[in-house]
Amino acid sequence: MKIVDLFSGAGGLTFGFCYKKHGNSFVKNRKNEIIFANEFDNKASMAFRSNFPDIQLIEDDIANISAETLYNLNIDYNDVDVVIGGPPCQSYSTVGKRQYDKRAIMYHQYIRLLNILRPKLFVFENVTGLLTMKDNNGNPVIGEIRKLFSRIDEENFLSYNIHQKVLNSKFFGVPQSRERVFIIGIRNDLNPKRWEFPEGIYGEIPNKIPCLTVSDAISDLPTLNEGEIKTAYDHEAINDYQLLMRNKSDVIHDHIAGIYGDKIRTVIQNVIEGEGRAYINNLVNEGKLEEKYFLTSGYNNTYGRLWWNKPSTTITNSFGTPSALRCIHPRQNRALSTREAARLQSFPDWIRFYGNKYEKNSQVGNAVPPLLAIAIEKSIQSYFKKEGVI
Repeated sequence: MKIVDLFSGAGGLTFGFCYKKHGNSFVKNRKNEIIFANEFDNKASMAFRSNFPDIQLIEDDIANISAETLYNLNIDYNDVDVVIGGPPCQSYSTVGKRQYDKRAIMYHQYIRLLNILRPKLFVFENVTGLLTMKDNNGNPVIGEIRKLFSRIDEENFLSYNIHQKVLNSKFFGVPQSRERVFIIGIRNDLNPKRWEFPEGIYGEIPNKIPCLTVSDAISDLPTLNEGEIKTAYDHEAINDYQLLMRNKSDVIHDHIAGIYGDKIRTVIQNVIEGEGRAYINNLVNEGKLEEKYFLTSGYNNTYGRLWWNKPSTTITNSFGTPSALRCIHPRQNRALSTREAARLQSFPDWIRFYGNKYEKNSQVGNAVPPLLAIAIEKSIQSYFKKEGVI
């Protein structure tokens, strides 16, 4: 397949189209060619180039990409099979201000590129908050997106049949409960109604493989005390997932613990597994902690400690901050390291991230989990094969 990746970030979706699982290893997927990718953020672009050095990356505002741009870069965009990407999601997130701002309308740029590239199929991914977002006139944003996708260029007969579903990463071998909405558009001159979303093999019902847990994902990584950095494994991998993540790596990158002030340190030391802000405030109300440790800001699951034997809750781009949504290590008194969060996203240990801690964490937290991306790619390959498209 010939593929274009828009809003690529550090390359979570990209990974799923460049690699596949063979046995318990990631190997190159020779059936696919990513003809170019686009990312505006400089540090995310550095990460992408490091992880996918053979892919031509256009590091620029997507609004500046035109047919002329591609021609001048000698990029042959004729007969593109698939466009993948997820525009910035912060405006749609239910955690935050939910403003219909410049970032919220970036789907217009995605649609503009579809009009240029005219792919057979596209993959559009975003947070589930998109489903309830309204524009400044009170109209559902998802309705406009679906309408625009379904009739991109009526004059030149370019339109897509739309398939929409919320997928949870934990059902696809990712040790994280992470729901995202996927919109698949199939060009209407094909056979657009026969699309089937991938079915996860993991689950919480009989005959399903149990979902992977935080322990399954990170229990082999070295223990960190506050302020520590460790770069070498000191435990053997104890399960297939850990072996898959190591994938012959001999160095651990970005396994670093933060340093905290007295208040945050005390909160972390006292919050128990599965609890958060409300638990700490109850301790204060019961006289078990001093009044100065009462938490006046945040949501109920801020300052939250993860469960050891459950999938992680959703990894956000602020997972390194204990006052953010649930991100405290289940067994150690600190927030997750960048490498631990990357494991919970299913990024193998050899994938690199660039910038300061917050920039690296954003690259991890904003990504599509690679194992879920691989499942999406397999469904596309299956659809094209059944329809005799490629």
